[in-house]
Amino acid sequence: MSNQPAQQPSADPLANKHQAWSALFSEPMSELVQRYTASVNFDKRLWQADIAGSLAHAEMLAAQHIIGAHDLADIQRGMAQIRAEIEEGRFEWKLALEDVHLNIEARLTALVGDAGKRLHTGRSRNDQVATDVRLWLRGEIDKLVQLMAAMQAALVELAAQHTETVMPGYTHMQVAQPVSFAHHLLAYVEMFARDAERLADVRKRVNVLPLGAAALAGTSYPLDRERVARTLGFDGVCQNSLDAVSDRDFAMEFTAAASICMVHVSRLAEEIVLWMSQNFGFIDLADRYCTGSSIMPQKRNPDVAELARGKSGRVVGHLMALITLMKGQPLTYNKDNQEDKEPLFDTVDTLADTLRIMAEMVGGITVKKEAMERAALKGYATATDLADYLVKKGLPFRDAHEVVAHAVKSAIARGIDLAELPLAELQALNPAVTADVAEVLTLRGSLNARRVLGGTAPVQVQAQVERHQRRLAAG
Repeated sequence: MSNQPAQQPSADPLANKHQAWSALFSEPMSELVQRYTASVNFDKRLWQADIAGSLAHAEMLAAQHIIGAHDLADIQRGMAQIRAEIEEGRFEWKLALEDVHLNIEARLTALVGDAGKRLHTGRSRNDQVATDVRLWLRGEIDKLVQLMAAMQAALVELAAQHTETVMPGYTHMQVAQPVSFAHHLLAYVEMFARDAERLADVRKRVNVLPLGAAALAGTSYPLDRERVARTLGFDGVCQNSLDAVSDRDFAMEFTAAASICMVHVSRLAEEIVLWMSQNFGFIDLADRYCTGSSIMPQKRNPDVAELARGKSGRVVGHLMALITLMKGQPLTYNKDNQEDKEPLFDTVDTLADTLRIMAEMVGGITVKKEAMERAALKGYATATDLADYLVKKGLPFRDAHEVVAHAVKSAIARGIDLAELPLAELQALNPAVTADVAEVLTLRGSLNARRVLGGTAPVQVQAQVERHQRRLAAG
């Protein structure tokens, strides 16, 4: 026989891990399995949602006469103390209690006795965790939408200063046509505006209540799920109990929207890196967003932009992880779903931090107008303007295209810009050319000519700046 004293059972039925769900088990869980299956180290961030959901559930149980008014008062009192303990850093999170739910329930029972044990009536951790994650994510979406608005505002503020600044527009990374720098920036404003719209749309499908589905089949207690939904601000309730506890579409959809946003961040970051390089020299970044080299003293590296570009892969990876997590699961809840939280949490954290720092960095950009304009003069950026000019003189576009190709070829051979070709030479290519072609071939003439709605003419760009300013001010 062992000489070790017999272990006395705890008065708290949740204190021993193997008793957290049932007295059926005859031995405690091994420490290795306990560490492997526990989630409290990361899901404790759901504590506010867990308490809110529990209080709403308790109020409904009391209203339905499933628990007594005294039990409800005890639960409310106990939860208030738990909230204070967590906020003050005094709450003891126990690995043995596996997750945020059992940690809070065990503490509640220790504080208020049987009332704490009655709280779990009519629910399961399956519908409880689904509710907690939705509540938490709903709040995070609201914060992210505000950060996206701040990102747009920073871009609009910079654009407002540069409606007349000319830069080369590119296709295939080749100089294509002159554009306003503000116009270029506003393209990203449109992207981030769509990202905010996507998140607002995702929020509709996040904001549906699973609580009341219990483990998977619903419950025999007369729950008022609509009451709980109203209390917690949900738009409705999940209509199928099996789907309610096993659905993680909302997490995948959110991470997909976050991935698209991070792709937009990455594209902007890539351009900032290029523009800051000596080969472009279009902008400078404030020192606070750059780092130096340990060996090359002349270096100013755009590390913030590079890291933002890199973090897009991290978020897209989380999307792939969640999709792969769900693809082989039969109905309903499976322990696999514990793995949904870390990718989801990190996606929220990464997107929030990246939007915040990118918005600040955009505010620290110094624009080098002369360098942009010099670059726009390369690559015969006004060639399309000359073709359009000839079309307006009556030439079919394909014929005009051919004439301009010959003009560009001649300019390349002589190492000059199209605007520097003698009028007589242009007239030799087509007699419709007159002296007014000179204005057409200038960068600003090209810019001003594109007055179509959504075009790069400064008058149109200014109108777009003002539209975005009004939209963002309206919230």
